[in-house]
Amino acid sequence: MEINKLLDIAGTYRNTSFLGRYISQETIDSFINTFPETHKSIIGTSVEKRPITQLKLGEGSIKVLMWSQMHGNETTTTKALIDFIGFLQSNSAEAKEILSQISFTIIPQLNPDGAKAYTRVNKNAVDLNRDAQDCTQPESRAFKKVYKELQPHFCFNLHDQRTIFGVGKPAKPATVSFLSPAFNDSRALNDTREKAMKLIVYMNQSLQETIPNQVGRYDDGFNLNCVGDTLQNLGFPTILFEAGHFQNDYQRAETRKFIFISLLKGIWGIIKNKYEDVDYRDYFKIPENEKCFYDILIKNIGNREDSLAIQYKEVLKDNKLIFLPFLVKEIGKKFTYGHHEIDAKGAILTINSILDFSKITEIQEISLDGKKFSLNLTKT
Repeated sequence: MEINKLLDIAGTYRNTSFLGRYISQETIDSFINTFPETHKSIIGTSVEKRPITQLKLGEGSIKVLMWSQMHGNETTTTKALIDFIGFLQSNSAEAKEILSQISFTIIPQLNPDGAKAYTRVNKNAVDLNRDAQDCTQPESRAFKKVYKELQPHFCFNLHDQRTIFGVGKPAKPATVSFLSPAFNDSRALNDTREKAMKLIVYMNQSLQETIPNQVGRYDDGFNLNCVGDTLQNLGFPTILFEAGHFQNDYQRAETRKFIFISLLKGIWGIIKNKYEDVDYRDYFKIPENEKCFYDILIKNIGNREDSLAIQYKEVLKDNKLIFLPFLVKEIGKKFTYGHHEIDAKGAILTINSILDFSKITEIQEISLDGKKFSLNLTKT
């Protein structure tokens, strides 16, 4: 499937009920309620007794398991997944062909308590992506039951990553990142892991046509407590998708599109067996993510020897996500880029109208030689 076709489909099936970074309980419930009872089931409940729902689509022999919002504050892949479901329900020729060959099991929101509160962890402050072995949480136990019974041929593990990640030299934002997780401590290769690598390479071919040099590869350090590592260890080819920052896109509307393209391209590659034609070694040509970006970087300040960095903190207020700017106390040596860079040209910097900002964390305003400039780069 060519990139222009992928982009066209992505634009056509964007679900406009899902906008912004926060997904309310009412919005996700309304979406799930559109499914007939024969195509949905409750696999378990969260700590706060919210239902965890799985959706079933397709009648094919290839079993694909997809899940999102294992971390409740990672919503971009959820929206892309919902767009993808809309495409599958479209009755288009491509959708019909996919559904004739694949049976999808989709969990749009694995951590509904975290999604409600917009937190990475669940209500018990447990990271579900570190609970794959012990399964101390009800959400983890529900998910384990699903994959044990399903025995999927492919697993798509959908997440968001922070704005700090970049790729390449000079660095660009890591807009989409992938990982074929390790299955053992030595990070060895086997057929299962290579299959996931090939599919990543196949998806990346299209992404390079639209966001060149903005696709990263996640570190593959082995941790069996992580869900992806556990699944790969069990012999289920697993791909981690990470939705990251695109230039001037703090709402991640563009990133949502690139994740959708990846999902569709990957599934198309599976049904056409196209991914088998690629060389898995090209996976290692995808540059690794680096923590090298701040949200705002101010250089050449008249009253400061080094640069000043600002990072946004995501805060949920009245069911809306706001971005609060905070001063970064120490700039790491690897952090050399800003999504928004300002050359002060020797101007005197004041923060919150004072010159001594050594004790400041949250920022209300910044001025250079008395001229204020906006810190709202997030278009909220």
